[in-house]
Amino acid sequence: MTSDFTPQEAARGALRAGLPLEGDRHEGVAATANHIHSVITTLRELDFGDTPPAASYRAGREDVDATL
Repeated sequence: MTSDFTPQEAARGALRAGLPLEGDRHEGVAATANHIHSVITTLRELDFGDTPPAASYRAGREDVDATL
C-alpha cells in the first residue's frame, strides 16, 4: 500500500513536469491526485473476464425487433 501524495510532493511533481503551482494550489492538487490514484486502484481490481475491448462495440448496429 502506498502513502498519500502530500502537498509538497504535488508541488515537486508539478515543477518537474514544467507546471509550477501557486502555494495555495498544492493541497488541492494533492487531494485530486490521491482521488485519481484511489479510482485507478479500484479499476485495477475489477475482473473484466471475457469483456471485449470498447473498440469492438458498434453503437446502433443491434438487430431490433419492433414487435411487442
